[in-house]
Amino acid sequence: MTTSRREFMKWVSAGGITLSLSRLAAAEQMAFPARETLPGRGKPNPAIGGAGRVDGIAKVTGSKLYASDFRANDLPGWPSKTSHAILVRAPDATHVYLGMDLARLGGALKPTVVVTAEDLVAINTRVPAFYEGDLFCPVGKTPLYLGQPVALLIFEQFDAYDRARMALRDGSFVRFGEETGPIEMPNYAAYRFTRVAGATPDAPDVYSPVLAGWVSPGRVQSSSLPVWSSLAHKNEAVYEKAAIHGDQIRAEIAASETSALVLDRTFDTQSVDPMFLEPECGLGWFSARDKTLELVLGVQSPYEAADSIAFLLGEAKAPFKPGKINAQFAYVGGGFGGRDHTPFVLYVALAAMFFPDRPVRLAHDRYQQFQGGIKRHAIKMRSRMSVDRASGKITAFAADHILDGGGLVNFSPNVATCAATAAIGIYDVPKVDVTTVAQHTRGVTAGSMRGYGSLQTMTALEVLIDEAAAALPLDPIDFRRRNALKPDGRTMTGNPYIVSVRTTEVLDKLEQHPIWQQRNAEKARAANGVLVGTGVACVTKDYGTGGDCSNGRVELSPDGRIAIYCDHVEMGNGIGTALANRVARHLGGMADEVAVSQVGVFDALDLVTSGDSYTMDQKTQDKAEKDPRWVPAISSATSASIGAHVGTHASAEAARVIFRFGLWPAALALWKIDRRDPRAKDWNKAVWKDGLLTLAGQPSLPLAILAATAHARNLVTGAVAHGFSRWAWSRARFPIDGEQYRAEIDALAIRRGAGKFTRIARSSVLFPPTNNNRMGTAYTSMCGTAVRVEIEKASGALRIAKAYSVFECGEALVPEVVLGQAQGGFAMGVGYALLETLPPFEGGPGNGQWNLGDYLVARGSDLPLRDMEIEMLPPLTPDEPPKGMAEVVMIPIVPALLNAIHDATGKRFDALPVTQAMLKGALA
Repeated sequence: MTTSRREFMKWVSAGGITLSLSRLAAAEQMAFPARETLPGRGKPNPAIGGAGRVDGIAKVTGSKLYASDFRANDLPGWPSKTSHAILVRAPDATHVYLGMDLARLGGALKPTVVVTAEDLVAINTRVPAFYEGDLFCPVGKTPLYLGQPVALLIFEQFDAYDRARMALRDGSFVRFGEETGPIEMPNYAAYRFTRVAGATPDAPDVYSPVLAGWVSPGRVQSSSLPVWSSLAHKNEAVYEKAAIHGDQIRAEIAASETSALVLDRTFDTQSVDPMFLEPECGLGWFSARDKTLELVLGVQSPYEAADSIAFLLGEAKAPFKPGKINAQFAYVGGGFGGRDHTPFVLYVALAAMFFPDRPVRLAHDRYQQFQGGIKRHAIKMRSRMSVDRASGKITAFAADHILDGGGLVNFSPNVATCAATAAIGIYDVPKVDVTTVAQHTRGVTAGSMRGYGSLQTMTALEVLIDEAAAALPLDPIDFRRRNALKPDGRTMTGNPYIVSVRTTEVLDKLEQHPIWQQRNAEKARAANGVLVGTGVACVTKDYGTGGDCSNGRVELSPDGRIAIYCDHVEMGNGIGTALANRVARHLGGMADEVAVSQVGVFDALDLVTSGDSYTMDQKTQDKAEKDPRWVPAISSATSASIGAHVGTHASAEAARVIFRFGLWPAALALWKIDRRDPRAKDWNKAVWKDGLLTLAGQPSLPLAILAATAHARNLVTGAVAHGFSRWAWSRARFPIDGEQYRAEIDALAIRRGAGKFTRIARSSVLFPPTNNNRMGTAYTSMCGTAVRVEIEKASGALRIAKAYSVFECGEALVPEVVLGQAQGGFAMGVGYALLETLPPFEGGPGNGQWNLGDYLVARGSDLPLRDMEIEMLPPLTPDEPPKGMAEVVMIPIVPALLNAIHDATGKRFDALPVTQAMLKGALA
């Protein structure tokens, strides 16, 4: 292997347009990939305890990495000049849109091209189902939501673009007429999750979603909220059964008020912005001669982005239908979910198509990102909980959630279900009934964001838990321990977790920590005018979606150089370094090349898919899997919490194949061990140490010699693998070298020596059953936090004096990266709890006037930079796989702070954020 990057990906067909997708490779000279992602030889080797980020030098030295870094003249083969586009958005969603005041952009400010809804109709574009709604609001209609695009303005000269951008900032460029009020749309989703446990922990459930499936009510009342009652008309039998059980649970809670502790509380969480550092940006160039649309994008879901653009233009009239789309994907300067399935990429493509032969850059500034970027869901929650006073055990829990989904559906149904199934957190509650509804509103679209609904509902829960403990009264940690779900217990959907559950260990750590042990003494020694309080919280967070894919390709050169190709995205989560470290477990050395955001380099697998992996039934899956190339899904979006677990999986399995059928037989040859010798089966006893493969009684062998031998003997030197996870990995057998090789993958191709990759037809496959879709979650991580706060009585100013977080994540592939995720999660939790908020409608970000002067995020001065301790529990077993932890480390920060505030002030707050002004008012 002499080149640092493989050829562009194989063209595949999508809607009559051929697609090519790759990680941006040739943006500068040929050495660009090495400076961007490669660790280089001699860097720390994880196999001997080292780490080191493979992209660290490129990032700190300012290499062009991110989508916003690039202009047309950075890209070989592109025209040198870059044009610029502005996406004009509606700052009003209660009046009829009448058009734009284009007269304001006369003379030097006049746009070269103006694209409106009328133009999209004229060329016959289509809107992908996920983004259903008008891409541009047509003249004569009321915008569907605040910030809905109305037009795309393209400027050939940068100066005209820049001056026009400033001129349009006052919000008066878009004209409106008659007041209509906001457009009313149906709810995005409504679900009910009800579980009634059996008489004993070992008895089967009486009723649960896993047994009966997920249900939705059949009737909506005039207020647009569902009618949840079991007595309502138009309900199907499956819903009615759940509703009867749920109504009974609620009646029992109400009836128990005389004999048990019953709390009935509301809690509201706010809309916030993901606030990633790099606003959304993209470059597009349509070559009319070649009919090729070239794109440079930064997203969390490359496969989906390219597929959506192909659908958008798949039936467009000539000359607006490209023959080919080549989408290249740069690094992402932060995502937090806000770049997962973003409609922004559609507008980048449209800008290029409407200004052919000239590259066009569409880039949000921070005002535009606030106005159009995806937000976190605001949720209104009402929770009722019954606790047996004698035992301190929670006997029943019921809750109702209303989510503000904003203008487009996006991931609102998914966030609603995740929030609902997280509503009882770490606890074992035998009777649970939770309803959830995601509503359309005229606000800015809400979607995927770090915490994904669990942050909101677990904050409300952990504050409620603390209140219950105080009322009983019981020590807050003891109360949590009494009610913690046991490792073999069932979640509120009725299934057990299939990974380690270490809640008690986390609670023990919190209880033993000096912050908790010294809480009374610190309160007693507080200075005059200062209130001191300590709070704890303990949470769990699922990782994965129940439909995750992993693609990996690993190659070994004759001189021992390692190259890794992966379909997951680098967005600050360190996926490239995690890949290098996990592969090194099998191959003994740090990779010399790591390429992320890849899709087509796995074409040797020749995969096909059909249907929806989340909704298909078992019969459909059984029939489809008879095709040895079929998989339930080919690629999935990246989130930080699945990077270690999902993103590295296929590459690790590919490396395992190379070791088992390449390096191991090479070692046997060098050790002169015959394959019939019993020692030939001792591959699991061989270990890498100091870059050498060692086996008791044999001389140690360096990777370079093993690789050269594998190539010389035409052994396996490369592998491509695909895996699918529906709360368990697919498994298959593959015939290799006379044996049936079993692995947690469903597709495999191998390369021998310097030959080409050849697909190995699987001899059998076991995909996770489709009923697993009923689980809601089966993978989880735990995290607990203790904080001490100091609050000035006179001003309400709050200082976090000390903080401690403890969590478990299985095997930490790169401990330094894991630590960084936990530190970032702490900062985001502080911002969410104390600072950040966006008004939902006319005064909010949809008006286009918001920037960081109005939106407060956590700064260094808000954090206990020198007094924050983070502890990672070691894996339970040496072979425990990595878990997703990037989301769970944020969640307990918020309720721990609220509980500390209560401990200091005696005041409980039922809405976020708890600002200095609110504290000052409560203490007045």
